[in-house]
Amino acid sequence: MAMARIEWRAFRSTLLLLFLLMTPMSEASPCLNCGACCSHFRVSFFWGECASSGGTVPDDLVVQINPSRVAMIGTDQKPARCCSLEGEVGQATSCSIYEQRSSVCREFDSSWSQGEQNVDCDAARAAFGLAPLEAPHFELDLPISA
Repeated sequence: MAMARIEWRAFRSTLLLLFLLMTPMSEASPCLNCGACCSHFRVSFFWGECASSGGTVPDDLVVQINPSRVAMIGTDQKPARCCSLEGEVGQATSCSIYEQRSSVCREFDSSWSQGEQNVDCDAARAAFGLAPLEAPHFELDLPISA
């Protein structure tokens, strides 16, 4: 049974990869049409991720929130909106420091991007009247062998 579970996970991962490779970028990454998380949550992280400490996040885009943590400017208040978010939430969006973004941003996955629902993604989307993302549906015609 454990072997079948491992094989299914590998198969599911392969299907997801094929889906992403064959899908236009805006469909493969719903983040490019969303931006809700960047305008809903406080984006805070360890100050060591700042450029002046050897990290990647530009220092002029953060504000200190306690002795060991900083937050992206704009997310330290309500309503929140990260200063690096470009575009309109729910429309076309992008991150102006995408390659330099913090670990918090790098690790935040949209719902179903890794095959699992992200309730925080769904909550951020709901705050802007956006529907939750749905799991991708794969239609396969595979021969069933005995």
